[in-house]
Amino acid sequence: MCLWCFSFAVTSLEPIIGQYGEMLKIPCNSGAIKAEDIAITKWKYDKGDGVPGYLLVKQKNQNVSISATDEYKVRVSMDKNSSLLISAAKLSDQRTFTCMVVTGGDVFEYPVNVLIHKLPAKLEIHEKAEELEIGRLTKLGNCVAKDANPPANIIWFKNNKPLEADGKGISIKVSVVVESSTGLSTTTSTLEYSAMKEDTGAKFECRADGLPLESSSMNFTITYSTENIMLEVSPQKELKEGDNLTLKCVADGNPAPTSFNFHLKGELVTVENTDTYTIVNVSRDATGEYKCSLIDDTSMEATRNITVTYLDINLSPSGNIVKRAGEALNLSLQIDSSGKAEVSWTKNNAKLDKKPDFTKLGYSDSGRYEWTVTVGHITRTASFDLTVEGPAVVKSLFKNRSNDGQHKVLTCEAEGSPKPAVSWSINGTVLGESPFVSGKITHKIKVVPSANLTVHCTVTNRLGNDSRAINVSSCKYKVTICDQTRLVVGVIVGLLIATLVIGLAYWVYSKKSKQGSWKTGEKECGSSEEEKKLEEKVEENSQKAEV
Repeated sequence: MCLWCFSFAVTSLEPIIGQYGEMLKIPCNSGAIKAEDIAITKWKYDKGDGVPGYLLVKQKNQNVSISATDEYKVRVSMDKNSSLLISAAKLSDQRTFTCMVVTGGDVFEYPVNVLIHKLPAKLEIHEKAEELEIGRLTKLGNCVAKDANPPANIIWFKNNKPLEADGKGISIKVSVVVESSTGLSTTTSTLEYSAMKEDTGAKFECRADGLPLESSSMNFTITYSTENIMLEVSPQKELKEGDNLTLKCVADGNPAPTSFNFHLKGELVTVENTDTYTIVNVSRDATGEYKCSLIDDTSMEATRNITVTYLDINLSPSGNIVKRAGEALNLSLQIDSSGKAEVSWTKNNAKLDKKPDFTKLGYSDSGRYEWTVTVGHITRTASFDLTVEGPAVVKSLFKNRSNDGQHKVLTCEAEGSPKPAVSWSINGTVLGESPFVSGKITHKIKVVPSANLTVHCTVTNRLGNDSRAINVSSCKYKVTICDQTRLVVGVIVGLLIATLVIGLAYWVYSKKSKQGSWKTGEKECGSSEEEKKLEEKVEENSQKAEV
């Protein structure tokens, strides 16, 4: 058969990209010709300068025959779809491979351009800078992408934003080196950067454009001179007398200064390897102006005015105070403080609305008084116990009839301190004694007098005694035992009976001669004077009844 007597048709296929080191598969005709119509399939490649190199051939119903005599001899094979398989793809495989297909009367060629790609193994930053100085263009590092094809395009990022060379604060230089033995490229991108203070804590990294590769992020120490200094004070809210005062000098330079001058109200103290100074147990004399400054630049300083809060109080007299009722108590209240003081009073733990007035003492003024003074967070208290004394005095003595009318209740109200003892000149039933409050006491007794008498109430304490008398009357007449209504009715009935008796006596007298005299029996009790009083009382009640 004369192969070259057939007509030829050449159809180029799309280029393919193989991955370095992996199996390379190059399609033959992409299904343009049915397998049963193919008589011969043959693969060749372009060695250069138009010289072909034959790889393998397969005739219908026969096995593949390897034609290659170079390195491809052990690397090529063909699958059932007539695709050329090349193991362990390398950069030298970047050439044109052609598939020749012979059918019944035609020969077709399908050239395919092959490209071999290789990702860099990783991105690494070498020669990393130890620190960056503000305003100075400093080499930050080299980002290296080794053994790649095509060469990697490296982009630098700061805080996930790409950096571009601007000829001022950012400079990026790129170099590419090709390894002669493998043909792989190593790309090196060098970043020079002029840092700013805001770059403190910024994260830098590099990435391969279009590839899923990026370096680990890194940050740098940004160095800059001190521009501002500040004096901090602890405690921050209020410094009380007796507290510890800590001064801290804070400078914004990086690295921060480690030694400072502290100016303590005119006294200079220098500290090394620290930024603090502590004054223990401050007194009120520590109030004033404080400063801190840099040792190498005393013009760089900070100032704070510090106030020490203090409070002293003096209450005189204090302790246990005993005064007589009616006297005055003169209190001396002295306050020495760093600011305006808030004052409050309590009596027996109950808050008073205002300062107590002791110009004229009464028994109710007795009690425990506490004076509380506050300045800021400092509180001081002073107290005294006041006892107001006076001799026992009877303030009132009065009597009342009991509700049932069977006895009388005598009430004696007394005043004095210490507590007066109460006694009576008559035996009676004690009804009760009130609590001794504010120098006052009330004592009650119940009596059933059998005769008119004078009753004395006597009160006594260690400072004196007093007595008062009251007349208590008694009546044996049955009429006096009844209440007022029964008495009035009885008097009216008695008057009616007396009228009848007088009328009857007059009738007898008129009818008979003047013989003898009409006698009324004596009353069960009472003298003629008492009878007169009773008749007057009966006449008065009779008039009230008529009304």
